[in-house]
Amino acid sequence: MAAIELVNLTKKFNGFAAVDGITLTIQEGELFGLLGPNGAGKTTTISMLATMLKPTTGSATVNGVSIAQEDAVRKSIGIVFQDPSLDDELTGEENLDFHGRLYHMPKTVREQRMQEVLRLVELEDKARQQVKTYSGGMKRRLEIARGLMHRPKILFLDEPTLGMDPQTRRSIWEYTQKLNKQEKVTIVLTTHYMEEADYLCGRIAIIDKGKIIALDTPANLKNSMGGDIVMLETPDAEKLKGVLTPAWIKGMKLLDGTLSVTVSNGETAVPKILDIARLHGIAIRAVSLKKPNLEDVFIHYTGRTIREEEASAVDTMRLRMKMGWRR
Repeated sequence: MAAIELVNLTKKFNGFAAVDGITLTIQEGELFGLLGPNGAGKTTTISMLATMLKPTTGSATVNGVSIAQEDAVRKSIGIVFQDPSLDDELTGEENLDFHGRLYHMPKTVREQRMQEVLRLVELEDKARQQVKTYSGGMKRRLEIARGLMHRPKILFLDEPTLGMDPQTRRSIWEYTQKLNKQEKVTIVLTTHYMEEADYLCGRIAIIDKGKIIALDTPANLKNSMGGDIVMLETPDAEKLKGVLTPAWIKGMKLLDGTLSVTVSNGETAVPKILDIARLHGIAIRAVSLKKPNLEDVFIHYTGRTIREEEASAVDTMRLRMKMGWRR
C-alpha cells in the first residue's frame, strides 16, 4: 500500500521552480531518502507533504488523504524540522506533554505515550531536566520522540543529523532504524550526506534543481555505474580522455583536472591505463581505485559533485533572499 503519492508536484516562487514536476510513490513501512544538495528542493517537497506549503501545480496524497485536507493529513504525520524547535526552558517531559495537548490526547494516554517514546530514544533519566541542559544529540532524539507522540503513520525527518559530529550522527541513525522497525512507521528522510542515505534508506530519490534525477535502492544506483572507478590526476586530462578508447572502458568524466574512468575490473585496468598514458607521453600525478558510491552516481547524472551544487545553491539562495523570497 502506498503511504505517499506525488503526481507532477510543483512549487514555484516568483517564477523559480523549487520543486519541478516530481512524480513519486513511497510504500507503507519504507525508510525512504530524498538525497541532494542544499537548495535542491528537498525541504520544499517535505513542506508541501506536511501541508505547510501549498503546491503551485500537481497533487499529492499522504496516508491516502489529499494534502489539500490539511487537518486530516496533519493527524497522520510527525515531523522533525531541520532547525531546532524545542522549548529550552521546559523539561523534556513538558515538551512532550505540550505536543500531546495540541493533538487533544487525554491525560492518561499522554502520560503513557511519553514514557514509551522516552524509553524508545533512551531519555527516561533526562525527562525532568530542562532541555537547555541537553546535548545536541539528546535534543534531536527528544524531537524524534515528540514527532512520535501522537502515533503518526508517517514521520518526516528533515536533515536530522545536520551539523552533528560523526559519533552523534551514527547514534541518530541507529534510533531512526529502531523506530522504523519497532514503531512500524514510514520514514521519509531528507539529507545531503551520501553515507547517511546509503546506510539508512531502502530506496533513494536523488534530487537536483527540483527534479528527481535517479530513483532506486542504494545498491542498484551504485551498480548502475557499471563497475569500478579509476581516478587519474594529470595535467593532460583532456588528452588522456581522448586516447583512452579501448572497449573495456565503460565511461569517463572529467572534473577539475581529474579523469574518472569506469571499468569492469579496476585491478587489471589500472596497469593498462597507465601503459596507454605512458605511450602517449602523459604524466599521471596520482591514481586511485574505488568502488562506486552515491557521490559517483550524482556526478554521473549531473557532471558535478554534490559539494559544487551546494555552493551554487548558496549563491542562488542569496539572490532569492535579495528578491524577498525564502525557502
